[in-house]
Amino acid sequence: MKVKRIVANIDTRDIAAARRFYHDVLGLDLLMDHGWIATYGSGETMSVQISFAEQGGSGTPTPDLSIEVDDLEAALAGMREAGFAIEYGPSDEPWGVRRFFVRDPFGKLVNILAHH
Repeated sequence: MKVKRIVANIDTRDIAAARRFYHDVLGLDLLMDHGWIATYGSGETMSVQISFAEQGGSGTPTPDLSIEVDDLEAALAGMREAGFAIEYGPSDEPWGVRRFFVRDPFGKLVNILAHH
């Protein structure tokens, strides 16, 4: 048996709010919409990962989600332009990533990162 994918499910009563953060700013595609659930993703091949952490590194809280992007500065500018408050960073971390933390519309702490 092999795990084919891992999906993060975020409980909300306002599914439409996800579009602005995950589609409009981060550029994810709407893959499925049944009215009661909307799934965003990418056609890019991604590795399956799940992390367990005591903290978020560099003394930060553990984020709910981590999203790797190819252009961190563009993601940061998009978040700021859309009015999402940056809670940490941007910071160059000693383990080789540049990242920032932002809360999505549902209060989830999202770690946006790019590897150096």
